[in-house]
Amino acid sequence: MSKRNLSEDLFKPRFKHPETSTLVRRARHHKREEVQSPLDGRTEPHWYRLINRLLWIWRGVDPLEIMDVQSRIATSQAEHTNDDYYDTVVGYRSGNWIYEWSKQAMLWQQRAGQQQDPELCGKQWLMAANLYSIAAYPHLKGDDLAEQAQVLANNAYEEAAPRLSGGLRELTFSMPGGSDITGFLHMPKGQEGPFPTVLLCGGLDALQSDYYRLFEHYLAPAGIAMLTIDMPSVGFSSKWKLTQDSSLLHQQVLRALPEVPWIDHTRVAAFGFRFGANVAVRLGYLESPRLRAVACLGPVVHSLLSEFERQQRVPEMYIDVLASRLGMIDASDEALRVELNRYSLKTQGLLGRRCPTPMLSGFWERDPFSPEQDSRLIASSSADGKVLNIPFSPLFLNFDKALSEITDWLAKRLK
Repeated sequence: MSKRNLSEDLFKPRFKHPETSTLVRRARHHKREEVQSPLDGRTEPHWYRLINRLLWIWRGVDPLEIMDVQSRIATSQAEHTNDDYYDTVVGYRSGNWIYEWSKQAMLWQQRAGQQQDPELCGKQWLMAANLYSIAAYPHLKGDDLAEQAQVLANNAYEEAAPRLSGGLRELTFSMPGGSDITGFLHMPKGQEGPFPTVLLCGGLDALQSDYYRLFEHYLAPAGIAMLTIDMPSVGFSSKWKLTQDSSLLHQQVLRALPEVPWIDHTRVAAFGFRFGANVAVRLGYLESPRLRAVACLGPVVHSLLSEFERQQRVPEMYIDVLASRLGMIDASDEALRVELNRYSLKTQGLLGRRCPTPMLSGFWERDPFSPEQDSRLIASSSADGKVLNIPFSPLFLNFDKALSEITDWLAKRLK
């Protein structure tokens, strides 16, 4: 089936799909506060979702294109589930978040289908993948339309990456007691493996295909391969619920790497963004013989998971993401607070104990999701720890510098 026909078939109207903001049915007790975060975006008036322009632009989306899609959503007169929020249009139609971003993605997909130049074709497929992923954001469980956009994002990514990088391998990993999962192995162009490899542990509101730029601009030039898998309950790992054993899937992948001929399993590091850092640090403790190093950016490892006041200050959308991942869509804030505390690596008795794995953690001052003390706790727990203080402004430039510094640190430990 062609990509165009797949798009039409997936989004064919069948019934009134639930609207994203209604999927988590918690009592909404805490006040909406203004939040601006380098990794998560910012709250903007009349938007349910955090608007994450920095990372969307970093992935390659044109700022004008972002504004154009947002304006189409904001001016819609269609039925909304919440009239205070622009991005709550009911049904797959004009003005609906998933519809408008998918429509934009389809334009790039069509261009890619008509493109003769392989590299330009790959860039256009990658743009389609990025836009389909934004359509599915924040990837809540039970969001039928978002799950269909995820399928299209992955299909577009499979078309894009081989045209842009040295090689893309789709790998299947067997999981004890459940469904297999799929990962993408990205290999540097013009080099022969097996490669030193970074196992990427992404955020809870992202797909594994969202991190191609990290590979292309930072890891590949250093001769490092990147292996991605989706977090539990997202994308290719959607059949797996997130549990207190948050690193379960990544542990099984690590243990399977000796069987992957393109990876030098003796030179592997983990890199975690946000909640992915919870996974990466956990791996540093539980799988230290298999890891050379662990790097974190804006880690969610203790404070946000254990401090109710901090949870009250982060946006509703992010709390909805956590509740969705934990399968607690009807839970009270109190019940969610009790459960989240069990995910703290300090509560679990890991952080604070000496860990033999070298660990670096980067943080931004006044980050509502990840305070400085979490990064210092990670570094002080490691036999070879480092803290990276990232200035907030200028945002994009400092984000780029931080990723370059982290890449250099990883490369030295993967030699």
